[in-house]
Parts: sequence; C-alpha cells; structure tokens
Amino acid sequence: MKGCVCAAAIGWLSACANSAALPSLSTGAPDTATPALTATIIWFPPTSTSTPGLRPVQESTPDMKPGIGSLLLTDDFSAPEVWNVAVSNQASVSVDGNRLTIAAQPGIAPVVSFRKGQVFGDMYAEITAQPSLCQGEDDYGMAFRAPNNIAYYRYALACNGTAGAERISLSSARVLQAPLASGDVPAGAPGQVRLGVWVAGQDFHFFLNGRYQFSATDKSYAAGGIGVFAHAAGTSPVTVTFSDLKVYSVTYEPPVTPPAP
Repeated sequence: MKGCVCAAAIGWLSACANSAALPSLSTGAPDTATPALTATIIWFPPTSTSTPGLRPVQESTPDMKPGIGSLLLTDDFSAPEVWNVAVSNQASVSVDGNRLTIAAQPGIAPVVSFRKGQVFGDMYAEITAQPSLCQGEDDYGMAFRAPNNIAYYRYALACNGTAGAERISLSSARVLQAPLASGDVPAGAPGQVRLGVWVAGQDFHFFLNGRYQFSATDKSYAAGGIGVFAHAAGTSPVTVTFSDLKVYSVTYEPPVTPPAP
C-alpha cells in the first residue's frame, strides 16, 4: 500500500516536473515584422485655387446737363441795338463784326453788358470768350438771372487760370464757389474758351469747353436777363471779346430724397 502511495506521489511529481519544463504559452499577438513604409508618389498634385474677388461695379457718369430742350435764343452779335453799349474814357462796350467787345481800365467796377428784352429762368446757356488783353486776377465771364442791372449771378474766369461763381447784389458779391484752378481756363491772353451754365431752380452747374467744372446752389433770383462782363483787377487794362451765344430750355425736376427711417 505504501509502495502504491509512493508510486503515485512519484508519478505526480514527475508530472509536475514535466509540466514545469514545458515552455510557457504567450497570450499576446504573434510578433509580426512591420514592413518598411514607402513614399506615395502624387502624380497630379493639387494646385491652389484663388478665391474670386468682387468685381467693382462701374457706375454710370451722371448727366450734369439733364433736361436740355429746344433752342430758345441764338445771337451772332449782328444787332448792336439788343445790347447795352457805351463808350467812356474808362471803359467801352461795342458790338461789331459779330462780336461784343468789353475794354476796361483798372480801378473801376466790373463792366457789364446785358442783352435787352428777354428773361430766362431754367436754361442752359453757352457763349465763347476770347481774352486779348488780360493777366493775373483780371476776370471776365457770363452774367445770368439778372432781375436788374445791379443784381445777378456771375460765372467768372480769371486770367490766372481759375474759375468761380458769385451772386451780385448792389455792389457786394457773395461767393457761391471760390476760384478753382482749371486747365480749361486760358492762362492770360490771347485765349479762347466756351462757357456753359446750366440752371434749374436753385441748382447751377458750370462748364468750360463742354466739360463739367463745379456746381453751386442759390435761390435768390429765380429768373432774369443774360449778359457778359469784364474787370481789370490789377494795374493794367483788360479787353475781352464775346461771340456765339446760345440759350436752350431746361425741363428738370430734382429727385425727391426719401425721408430717413
């Protein structure tokens, strides 16, 4: 009996010894070698695409002479009787050879000549001026909407190359547009320029050689006569000739500004 027990014990120990000699089993994943990574060749690489920008909207040039209609007056200065003419030792206004000429000595007020018999309110008027003796701040130009000989608007060009506008009342002048330099104004004499004035209500637009120069606003005189002027502002006399006057009708209603919300 003891021999059986021992044999059994020896058999169990032998089994234990054999069991200890067995290699341990691993429960992890098998050790697989990682292949080397190779670079991927991109045959057609993407290119950067620019984001399209906003295209500027081209706004139309506003019409600065809207509503011009029929021809109301054309004057080739062949009739001296329709203009104020005079001669003195200080100044003269004469009409001859289809031209009106103003000559003035320094030290006196601007010499103005108005066309008789016609009154204009809203209109577009053009006239050609040719300074033949003029320098510095000597000025000349067009008078319009004159209710009388001492009240009117004045579009003035100076021989220093500037243009401006004023309202005349008695002997005082209120500036509507201070003198602005313009390449269309003859710098001195001789020279030639075509003046244009568009008036509708209280709005005035001024042109030289068909090109817009500036705008002004005033509601003092609603209508009146049309004329020309010249002024020797320095120490030398001034002489300017005017020709080819045309006046057109203007029908224009300013746009109504909507009330603010």
